[in-house]
Amino acid sequence: MKDVIFDDFQNSVDESLLRHRNLIDIMTKLQESQGRINRAIAKSATNCGCIEIESKKFQILEDGDIDDIKNLNKSFNSNIRGTLCDNCRDVIEDEIGNNLFYLAALCNSLNINLYDIMLKESNKINTLGKYSLR
Repeated sequence: MKDVIFDDFQNSVDESLLRHRNLIDIMTKLQESQGRINRAIAKSATNCGCIEIESKKFQILEDGDIDDIKNLNKSFNSNIRGTLCDNCRDVIEDEIGNNLFYLAALCNSLNINLYDIMLKESNKINTLGKYSLR
């Protein structure tokens, strides 16, 4: 069922993309959409103030084993304080949607199936587990 949703989305993108069908146009629109996501998140903190972003120096233990590093990372779970207001959430969701649109358009241009990429990445994460080191 999920593969149908991905394929339908990818096909819908292909049918609705009228301008920017050139690979370079798609690449630049994808990059622009990522910048718009980053800007919307930054404005949530700086303009609206519904969230605060804390920043701390973080260094992975060099002598620790993988479980020590994982537990340390959990203690630095998030540097976001607060929750997105409805308006900021809507803006960010729209920008992420635009990004997904251009990602699907890129996949279409290169004849790559987005669902297959998701499956491959999921399998890699599940196979490597904590050793994926991301």
